[in-house]
Amino acid sequence: MTETRVSHTRVILHLDMNSFFASVEQAHDPKLKGVPMAVAGNPKERRGILVTCSYEARALGIYTTMSVGEAKRICPELVLVPPDHEKYRIASDAVFSILRTYTDLVEPVSIDEAFIDITNIGGLTNAVQIATHMQQRILSELDLPCSIGISPNKFLAKTASDMKKPMGITILRKRQVPDILWPLPVIEMHGVGQSTEKRLNEIGITTIGDLAKVDEVLIKATLGKNGLRLRNRANGIDHRPVDPEAAEERKSVGSSTTLPIDETELDSCLEIFKQLAVKVSKRLERNGLAGNVVMIQIRTSDWRNQTRSRTVLNPLYKSNDIYKEAADLFKRHWDGEPVRLLGITVSNTIPMNELYEQLSIDNFEMHAKDAKVDELVAKIEKKFGPNSVKRGI
Repeated sequence: MTETRVSHTRVILHLDMNSFFASVEQAHDPKLKGVPMAVAGNPKERRGILVTCSYEARALGIYTTMSVGEAKRICPELVLVPPDHEKYRIASDAVFSILRTYTDLVEPVSIDEAFIDITNIGGLTNAVQIATHMQQRILSELDLPCSIGISPNKFLAKTASDMKKPMGITILRKRQVPDILWPLPVIEMHGVGQSTEKRLNEIGITTIGDLAKVDEVLIKATLGKNGLRLRNRANGIDHRPVDPEAAEERKSVGSSTTLPIDETELDSCLEIFKQLAVKVSKRLERNGLAGNVVMIQIRTSDWRNQTRSRTVLNPLYKSNDIYKEAADLFKRHWDGEPVRLLGITVSNTIPMNELYEQLSIDNFEMHAKDAKVDELVAKIEKKFGPNSVKRGI
């Protein structure tokens, strides 16, 4: 399409599909186009939650996570459809396939967004042309809209893609950061949630500009290394490369241990699995992942390796759930041979922010509540130490 040129300045695109689930449903059923519609965790239940909604619905004040009942009060004619995870996965794969026809430097971030490094296939000179071509191909071939941010790094590219939706293409240069980003409330910066905002407010930081100028010692004392990262990004600094292998590396998380003696007691083996489940859970949490395939590894005293796995409906990330599946697999398949090594791996992982896509329609709300509780417990334990809070009877 364009002549390949080598640029000395990195040029990164962030492609973000617009209202992805709703757009996929509209592409499959043209009758849903141009009308307020939403994908709901349980369309028949007024207490159900909206997973996403079309721009026609958003224009009426309807938003993701709103209850079905509330959305129906605002717009009685709102069309609701249940989520179809497999349909969205197929559409996502098709989008990434199109992107890889331009360059191999494509890093999927989630089901509906990706970073693309176009430094060596046109750079800044042809960035808008390349982005426009990508956007139009995805629209014409898949009937799906997207927005694209163009910048010298990942953080600014992701910020830029949010600036104009739907079907926007936005360039955000580092020199524009003081004028465009610094006046904004700090909560509007990617990577800053409500908890982080509160801690920043406590030290007098209310805008992105405040964060950019804060003393390094103070921000590190408040938020640790993440504080320094956020300060850099508030100044438009982000050195992370586009890594096509990153998504593959996130597909499984595991832990194993060689036992000090060849173990023959079931209870002792189960205790090892309990410890391994905690380690795997912490790694999943650290990486913001959950997975629905649990595999155990057993190595016997004569060095025979066995693996057994199970696929569960809802992705796991909590240690108790991981342990339960691993322990059941072990009890079903262990033949009593002395054990030398045990391991647990959780695979087929997805980012935690996609977790609701995999949840069955009937238990969506229950899991959504659990996720909020788990997030609160994690924050408390991070501040006061492990086991500082426990679930009541």
